[in-house]
Amino acid sequence: MFLPGIVFLLLFKYIPMGGLVIAFKEYNMYDGILGSPWVGMDNFNMLFNQMQTVTIIKNTLMLSVLSLVIGFPVPIALAIMLNEVRKAWFKKSVQTLLYLPHFFSWVIVSGIVLEIFSLESGVINHWITRLTGEPFPFLYEPGSWVAIFIGSGIWKEMGFSAIIYLAALTTIDPHQYESASLDGATKWQQIRYITIPGIMPTIVLLLILSVGKVMDVGFDPVFMLQNEVVSNVSNVISTYIYTFGLQRAQFSLTTAMGLFENLVGLILVLTANQIARKFNQELW
Repeated sequence: MFLPGIVFLLLFKYIPMGGLVIAFKEYNMYDGILGSPWVGMDNFNMLFNQMQTVTIIKNTLMLSVLSLVIGFPVPIALAIMLNEVRKAWFKKSVQTLLYLPHFFSWVIVSGIVLEIFSLESGVINHWITRLTGEPFPFLYEPGSWVAIFIGSGIWKEMGFSAIIYLAALTTIDPHQYESASLDGATKWQQIRYITIPGIMPTIVLLLILSVGKVMDVGFDPVFMLQNEVVSNVSNVISTYIYTFGLQRAQFSLTTAMGLFENLVGLILVLTANQIARKFNQELW
């Protein structure tokens, strides 16, 4: 049963790591990876001597950290609320509606966002124009664009992410709630002293994994929602790699950026796990 997964990881995760050597070479397709001349750290020096590199890294960290801080607690709260629902038909209906956005591609999600927040034809601006006479450029103001980006990401993934916490909630012994209820504990006290501690190992595990992805905003959501007006906050590492790597064939430079991104992610994972170890909640 493990064989297909192992083959997948070897073919698409581990073997391609050999291509990281491109970051230390002046790569060209004619000579190939092995034949291209070795340049050492020149690509990294060139990368970090560019003014836009600092802006790109800052934007990536800003969007990732905000998404983590704001978005991470949402599936936990959602799972706890769903766990408290006693009407099975209502619980299943809500779960279905909340899970559905996860299966939408970002093309569909961005289309929905544009229909809602578009300057000329957006639903919200239709009513704003009626009330104030002037539409508000939600998608062309850096602050509102960031809020829409984070909000759309949370809306898309919160339902599916809650599944893991719902599964963790099933491992809590129901007798603990019965005993707490007999002792006079309120619902909030039961959640605080039984529910949250019961799923804390799962929370810590997912938090460590999420911290490791802080440098990876994702290409699809940024690419589908960005525009030139907000490029000062929407240009991130993934879009930089696409623009310079695929469109301008700067393979060595963008491989160096990708290697830097993953090294930072590795350091963050190790750091988060070390902090979790102090509370006996480490991943390994």
